[in-house]
This record gives sequence, C-alpha cells and structure tokens, in this order.
Amino acid sequence: MSFFANLFKFGSQNMAIDLGTANTLVYVQDQGIILNEPSVVAIETINGIKRVKAVGDDAKMMMGKTPDTIEAIRPLRDGVIADIEIAEEMIKHFIRKVHGKRNLFRYPEIVICVPSGSTSVEKRAIRDAASNAGASEVHLILEPMAAAIGADMPVTEPVGSMVVDIGGGTTEVAVLSLRGLAYTTSVRTGGDKMDEAIVSYVRRHHNLLIGDATAERIKKDYGIAVTPEDGAGETITLKGRDLVNGVPKEITINQSHVAEALSEPIGAIVEGVRIALENTAPELAADIVDQGIVLTGGGALIARLDEHLREETGLPVSIAEDPLTCVAIGTGRAMEDPIYRGVLMTA
Repeated sequence: MSFFANLFKFGSQNMAIDLGTANTLVYVQDQGIILNEPSVVAIETINGIKRVKAVGDDAKMMMGKTPDTIEAIRPLRDGVIADIEIAEEMIKHFIRKVHGKRNLFRYPEIVICVPSGSTSVEKRAIRDAASNAGASEVHLILEPMAAAIGADMPVTEPVGSMVVDIGGGTTEVAVLSLRGLAYTTSVRTGGDKMDEAIVSYVRRHHNLLIGDATAERIKKDYGIAVTPEDGAGETITLKGRDLVNGVPKEITINQSHVAEALSEPIGAIVEGVRIALENTAPELAADIVDQGIVLTGGGALIARLDEHLREETGLPVSIAEDPLTCVAIGTGRAMEDPIYRGVLMTA
C-alpha cells in the first residue's frame, strides 16, 4: 500500500493553503503563491439537484446578484468551516486548478492554517475536507504562528514577540516564543464585521440599504481607524435602495462617517490586544516593549490603524511587509523549511 501511496505522491506538488473567511491563497512548494481567490462558491439548483456553478472570482462577482436558482455561499464563517460539503468542493476546485487536470492521480501533502481558537471538531472538519479533496497527508498550523513566520518574526528564538492577524472573520492576537504560542486569543471580529458596521451605519443614519460588496469597497478605499485631521476627509458617493421610498438613491458621506462606523469593530480588536498584553508573562512583556507589535492580515491595511494601536498601547506598532499574503507565505515556509517543522500539527 505504501508503495502505491509513494507512487501517487511522486511528482505531486505539496501545497500550503491559507483557508480564509474572505480569500483562499494556495502556496505551492518551490513556486510560492500561485492562487489567490475569494472563498466563495456559487451553487445552482436544477430540478432539486445541486451542483457547483462557479468558485472563487467568478462566484464572488455573483454575490448579491443571483436569481432564485443560484446561491452564492461563503463556506467559512469566522475563520472556521460552516458548510463542510461546500468547503470540500472549494478545496477540490483549487487543488485541481493548481495541479491541472492531468495530475488528478497525484496526491499532495497539504498544510492548512486554522484559527487558534478552533475546536478539535472544527480542526477535524478542515482535515477531512482536505483528505476528501485528495491530500495524502494533512498537517495544520495555527494562523498566528503562520502570520509570524510570514512576517519574518523570530519565532524559533527565546524572544517574545506579538502578532495581530486581522482576517476576514477573526482577529488572532498571539504572543510567540520558541516555536510555540505563549498566549493567544481569538476575537471574532474582522473584515466582515467592519463591512456589517458600515452597512448598519448607512442604514441607521441615512435610511439607505447598501450591499456587502459596496460596504467592502468603502472599507478598502476609504476605511480609516481615527477621524481625519480636518474632521471630514475624502467624500464618498454611495448608491443603494432608499428604505423610505423603496427606490434607488445616491447619497454622499465622508471619511469621518466611515471612522465612526468602524469604531466598534476596531475597539474590539484593541480590547483583544489589551487582554493579551495583560496575560503575558513579565519576561515576554519586556521583549514586546523592544520588539513591538506586528500587524498582518487584510485588516492591517485600514489607514492609521497602526497609529491608533500605538496610542492605545504605548508600544511600537508596525505593519508586515505584505500583510495580505503573510499567512500563506508563513504556511508555505513551515512546510518547506525543516526549522519550522515543529510548529505543524495533525488534527
């Protein structure tokens, strides 16, 4: 049996997958990141039979615009699998896309990162989804550890360092030392909660209903953690449905309104960092004063978030070189580099 397993593994490309709530990135051994697509699957129902219509970029474009027969689903919620069957289809699709049709019989080793707060049931669900999608071996790595490795932090040394990974569904706050997590907390607040905060702010203050895609665009283009110095900032034009008259309408808001809308989710992230600092051992806390806090994940791109965190904690705060791909790069390095092999787990 092992002979056949090795035969199938021969020529297969080992992969590291950052299975995110918003985006899935695939890192292939010796090649780097070769796939970065939204974690969205469009399911079409014909005569009661469901089939996958589109995955990734194509499915994301359908969100909020589908007829009754098609449903665009995000199989991950808050960083964990909410719909195991659809997540499996999505992983299969991405593996096929990376491997190509001709390599269907090649079984790669796969490393997948999971949030630090995942339960054993959630970890098993991720492992089963990858196994059913054709992996010969599945290893897991905790998201903050992967983010720290991707951000070139000294995780293998006896030095305390702190990473804050702001993803789509969760924010992972961790203190790392000697290939392990000395303290970790997972805040169920991330990019999705920021989008929801913008939608609810516009509905409450302007009686206008906007979609998630519009809210996400506002967050990416105009999101700011503190009120702009001039009190207003840039002006933003929004289109949506008027809740009073029921007709499409256009309104104008500014960046200070966006900062106000984002104050609650950003406050939850700051609180998570404070709790982690309170629970850190004194020697590690002394190291963090020198090393500072490193921000990774898409949420790190919110303007002036590092500045806001610096004011709130009094510690140096920096943003990783490429926050969006940090976790995927770190997961890939953990797979390739024997130094980091000790951080991998089996579910």
